Amino acid sequence: MDVTQLAAVNATRAARVLDEVRSARLAGQPAPVAPRPVIEQSWERMLRGGVDPDHDVRAGLLPLDEVRRRRETSALRHVLPVLREGLLAVADIAHHIMVVADEEGRVLWREGSAPVLRKADGLGFELGADWREDVVGTNGLGTPAVVRRPVQVFAAEHFVRSQAGWTCAGAPLTDPRDGRLLGVVDVSGPLETMHPATLAWVDSVAKLAEARLREMHVESLERLRAVAAPVLARLGGRALVVDPDGWTAAVSGMPYTRRIALPKSLSAGPRWLPVLGPCSVEPLAGGWLVRAAADEPVPHGATRIVLDLRQARSWSVEVSQGAGSWARELSPRHAELLYLLAVHRTGRSASGLAGDVFGDPARTVTVRAEMSRVRRYLGALLEHRPYRFAEDAEVELLLPDDPQDLLPYTTAPAVRGLRASAPAP
Repeated sequence: MDVTQLAAVNATRAARVLDEVRSARLAGQPAPVAPRPVIEQSWERMLRGGVDPDHDVRAGLLPLDEVRRRRETSALRHVLPVLREGLLAVADIAHHIMVVADEEGRVLWREGSAPVLRKADGLGFELGADWREDVVGTNGLGTPAVVRRPVQVFAAEHFVRSQAGWTCAGAPLTDPRDGRLLGVVDVSGPLETMHPATLAWVDSVAKLAEARLREMHVESLERLRAVAAPVLARLGGRALVVDPDGWTAAVSGMPYTRRIALPKSLSAGPRWLPVLGPCSVEPLAGGWLVRAAADEPVPHGATRIVLDLRQARSWSVEVSQGAGSWARELSPRHAELLYLLAVHRTGRSASGLAGDVFGDPARTVTVRAEMSRVRRYLGALLEHRPYRFAEDAEVELLLPDDPQDLLPYTTAPAVRGLRASAPAP
């Protein structure tokens, strides 16, 4: 039974059913109906993390000057007009509020129905509050940030009991340049305001906001291209101009490359970059001028790939070759995919990875899109048909001491299975 559909007809009955489901699961007893998979997996994370289901745990609010500082530096400020136009008018009429949190789960903006804002204050749903899932339990801000997709949380689907009179629908907002999580937009309100279409509405507006960010990125590349044109006209040899994230604005003397991988901290001077090899890097207004070394062969040698998954929230890949080394931070999804390929050195097909990551072998389009992004920085070190690390590369996995700390927020069935089968510390 889909309790969210039942809630659209009889919110009181649906809330009662969910309360019985939650109580049974917390007591280790059979539930009258199964919770939705996204909720059940979140509850498992809460139980494993020790979140108290019966008591609020509220982290200290950020000072208002820190909230203002984060607002001023967040890319989300650029899409607030899109979010407001798409959500606020209806939210106010429907007795909802719109809440926007940053990538750390801190509430930066709250707008909408004044009575609902006052009720939110009683839940600690305030400016500067920390609504990460591992702090306040399953909720419409923290859970979408973990699973990286829209989630609706209704009544006792909230893990902490005090939030059971609330309904929330949240969608993640990601940076189109690098897939990095920027934050989450959420529409919340009292229990009786729940509607199953709310999630699709919030997701649609979030996608409009991301489209606006893509437009802004294209506009910034156009400005950089205007700066690059006279510079490249004076140069000989192979060169390109890229923005701070490695997206190409212009090239000269070489094939067009949509994007190159740049180190997290790049500075001017001689550098070794993936695909290009030895280069010289010079700053330009809004980006970098990268000049490839003239006809210099790239030194060959053993390639070593180190996949570091030891930390709970920070994963990286480091590549060492004869010409030098470089490292890159990984998104949760890329960490999952590279971990699976490191475990399965003979390779995985697109359908195999789709089953591993999503539990659905048919989601090959999503897998191919993600693997295309991975290949932008790993290049020839990642082969395909099937996807696998290059045979001559040495791959080292650095894992946490406790298997339960391996990608602890993953929803990928294969990763969860490998983690469960690992010996206890």
